[in-house]
Parts: sequence; structure tokens; C-alpha cells
Amino acid sequence: MPAGVEIESVDIWFQDEARVGQRGTVTRTWANKGTRPRLARQQQFEYAYIFGAICPVRDEAVGLVMPAVNTEAMLVHLEHISMKIPEGRHAVIVLDRAAWHTTKRLKRFSNISLLPLPPVSPELNPTEQVWQTLQDEHLANRCYEDYDAITMACCDAWNAFVDTPTRVRRLCSRPWAIL
Repeated sequence: MPAGVEIESVDIWFQDEARVGQRGTVTRTWANKGTRPRLARQQQFEYAYIFGAICPVRDEAVGLVMPAVNTEAMLVHLEHISMKIPEGRHAVIVLDRAAWHTTKRLKRFSNISLLPLPPVSPELNPTEQVWQTLQDEHLANRCYEDYDAITMACCDAWNAFVDTPTRVRRLCSRPWAIL
């Protein structure tokens, strides 16, 4: 954290990415006892990626749907997060150790610090629950015609999630992540 930043003006954000595509997820579904319902699963390989960042304390989120995961996409996401941080506040963004998170090529923002999680510890990132919720409620057991359909489904799912008041706070708050 930059010198001179007071702890009272710091917010903890969590960031991650999720892949959504034609080779989608098959999840549980309701069925009559003794039956085996058929669920569609495509064999094509076209994907979009949701970049999501959440701040449970402020009940805020920033999401983007991108065609790939790489350093350039991460920079665009960090720019959007940076614009969401109120004047005079600083964000500590907790994220995993994906190559595009730890590269030296990432531009540094004056109102953001990156805090990588220990290796192999997804349980420490509440954004994982966001992805599970989006899969369960909007994205699983679906077939997509093309990339545009995938992108629209991702946008609709993300917007439905963040447009529900206090949803980010209720699902993603952790007692150990409050300053």
C-alpha cells in the first residue's frame, strides 16, 4: 500500500475470472424419482470470460465480459475497478496467482494495490461463490448458438447478480476480510 494511505480509507476487493461457453457446465436438475432427465451439452469450443471484482463491505462489483484472459484484458479490468474507487479511497485487490495477475507488465494504479493469495487457495476468494451462483441460476444446462449468445448470457447473468440489492455483501462477506 502506498505511503500515506490511512487504514480507514482502504477497501478490500476480490477479483477472479470465469470461463463460460458452448462446452458448458451440467449441474443438478429437478426430476421425478426414478427418471433420468436429458440435459443438453454442446461439443463446440467457443468461450467468453467474465472478469469480476467485488467489494463486500461496500456491496459493489465491477464486471467485464472479454474474449480472452491475458495481461491486456486484466489491464482493462483494473482500469474499470480503478474508476469505481471513490476519491480519497484505496483498494486492495485480492486475487489468485494467474500469470496475467503477477506479470510485471501490469500498469500500477495509484488507488489500487494487488495482493496475491497463497498458491492453490480458491476457498479464500469469495468470487468463487459468485461464479457458482451464476452457473446455478443462469448459465448451466444451456446451449449457445454463437459467441454473441454467450456474451449476452454472461452480461445478463452478471447484471442480474449485481442488480439484486445487498447480494454481494450477503454472499461474499468474510469476517476476516474487514479492516
